[in-house]
Amino acid sequence: MTDEERTPNASGGAESGSESGEGAGGGEGSGTGDGTGSEPERPYGAGTQAQEGPPGSYLTYASYLKIDELLSLQQPLSDGPEHDEMLFIVIHQVYELWFKEVLHEVDYAVKLIRTDDLARAHHTMKRILTILKVLVAQLDILETMTPVEFLTFRERLEEASGFQSHQFRELEFVLGAKSQWAISRYPEHEPALKRLRQRYEEPTLWDAFLLCLTREGYPVPRELLERDVTQRIEPSPELQEVLVNVYRRDPALSELCERLVDLDEGLQEWRYRHVKMVERTIGTKPGSGGSAGAEYLRKTLFKPAFPDLWGIRARL
Repeated sequence: MTDEERTPNASGGAESGSESGEGAGGGEGSGTGDGTGSEPERPYGAGTQAQEGPPGSYLTYASYLKIDELLSLQQPLSDGPEHDEMLFIVIHQVYELWFKEVLHEVDYAVKLIRTDDLARAHHTMKRILTILKVLVAQLDILETMTPVEFLTFRERLEEASGFQSHQFRELEFVLGAKSQWAISRYPEHEPALKRLRQRYEEPTLWDAFLLCLTREGYPVPRELLERDVTQRIEPSPELQEVLVNVYRRDPALSELCERLVDLDEGLQEWRYRHVKMVERTIGTKPGSGGSAGAEYLRKTLFKPAFPDLWGIRARL
């Protein structure tokens, strides 16, 4: 073979092209088996053979994340459609995805606390807090929509309302803010009703924390350990004495207490920003779906999920 027939490879050596009998990958026996020594082309970005699907299909970014299905879910109802309705839909769909992830992480945090894996529980709580910051920041995007722009499609919402978000209700329930009235707002045929009832009857994140204190030798009042978990968490002077002791002598548990306070504060921050966004957009008008709008939302402010952790602040 002449020098002109040789092609330098990446390492500075030479390949003999098709005369070598090797495929494009350089390994013996590679190729399609048709004698050409070439490999079948994969789609751009294709990865490994897909576990599901016809032979020859490969897992890709789009197939793994179901991108086509995801991008087909934004379906404005207004005529035209109105430009700003797309933003409204995307923001709220993203909120629901984050609510799903927060519930996933809170459930995991409960599991870790129940097994006394406090180091990983701390890590999980920090992740939840970071997501809450994103939820608050997304309101900045929604506030770029003026009241006039919102009115261009608001009537198309009919009875639909964020008040109906069952995932946010689930989050409230797992943090202890349970309400039979909230469950009664969902018709029996709603798939979400089963999930809400399950959350309503399950112990909360706070209940898992109290049991953790008990296993660490702290004298948590028996009535709190045996409380009706369908009821809201009420402050307890006896428990506050225990928590003051935790802060003074147990750095690991006091750090977990602080993460619970962070979570409580983060949710309250989101509620406050949500109220101001609604006031800025529709003022004192009733909310969609027949809710009282900002008037109702204001009633949810400054109601801590874990009142005992706030009640001891002046004593630390």
